[in-house]
Amino acid sequence: MIVFIGLLVGIIIGVIFPGSIPDKFSPYLSIAIVACLDSVFGAIKASLKKEFQADVFISGFFGNAALAALLAYLGDKLGIPLYFAAVIVFGSRIFNNFAAIRRILLDKSKER
Repeated sequence: MIVFIGLLVGIIIGVIFPGSIPDKFSPYLSIAIVACLDSVFGAIKASLKKEFQADVFISGFFGNAALAALLAYLGDKLGIPLYFAAVIVFGSRIFNNFAAIRRILLDKSKER
């Protein structure tokens, strides 16, 4: 329930105070968002398995975002598109977590 309240508050804040991100920061922000989505899907999976720990989620959420943005920044400085590595890793984890969530929900629906 608190997740939906937080989501609703975030959407309302975004609508009331619209902002724009400078073009030079958009690659870093996009990678950070993908990393955060990975953490959210992992948290949903852990919650469905009754293994959710808030400290693990929060540290993973911000840690993954910072690491992904740092990887993209270092890649820019080195002239190597390292952000592809973050997209591939986090993207595959998102799909794996989604598949696990789907299986858990299907198993729960069969039990009823």
